[in-house]
Amino acid sequence: MTSTKRKRAELLQSCQSVFRCPLCRSAMAVSQYRSLICGQGHTFDISKQGYVNFLNKSVKTRYDRQLFEARRELFDSREFFAPVQKEIAAIITHIQSPQTSAAILDAGCGEGSHLAAVCKWLQPAFSVTGIGIDLSKEGVMHAAKAFGNHMVFAVADVADAPFADSCFDVVMSVLSPWNYKEVREFFFGDSPRLNDTADSAAGRFQAGFQTFERKRLCYTKTLAQPDLERLVKMTPLTWKCTDDSIRRFISRKEAAVTIDIDILIGTDPL
Repeated sequence: MTSTKRKRAELLQSCQSVFRCPLCRSAMAVSQYRSLICGQGHTFDISKQGYVNFLNKSVKTRYDRQLFEARRELFDSREFFAPVQKEIAAIITHIQSPQTSAAILDAGCGEGSHLAAVCKWLQPAFSVTGIGIDLSKEGVMHAAKAFGNHMVFAVADVADAPFADSCFDVVMSVLSPWNYKEVREFFFGDSPRLNDTADSAAGRFQAGFQTFERKRLCYTKTLAQPDLERLVKMTPLTWKCTDDSIRRFISRKEAAVTIDIDILIGTDPL
């Protein structure tokens, strides 16, 4: 066993109480730094990168290595979503009592950049336990490689999350497709897809909480041509676009891209 795998298994062991078997819902524990095992004997191995795959069958997604590499490069080099990450951290700071522990779940963590950034902004005011899950094995693998020394990642379905009830202080899910307003306008033009709004999702979200708040965050980033290519690669919105429209977009020397995001905040779940 490598020292990296053991260290990450120890980190997983430190928060094993939050996990529940996705097959029988019984409690789980780390065994011999190799697996998570429940009371009924269901076993989920810890990979060499330190993540656990809780899916009982493989799931094919279009979220591949190229997408996650482009996303990570754009996030790191241009701090593309830094204002969003800072705002989420500020919201958590306002809601949580200072100088306390905070268990945070990123439901749909991708390659882990958002969770890592939010946890960084929260420290040292909070002792943070960060856990991220995603259906994409490729994304979770990237997350574990980059951030696995400090956070726990797993391949899992948000709709059947392998966790005990009420075990997290904060659950976040960052960036649904409608947030990419400028990209939508360029690629979809007058298409009906352009007119999709977040109101229906906000309504469903609000219905689940006693307290609800909605904030808007809007800012502009100027991206040079290489970063426009990364932007195209990182968003699912371009999957059904024509090659011609993509070429026209990335042929620009630079473009001002507006990030216009609704942040939905719910507390006291019903």
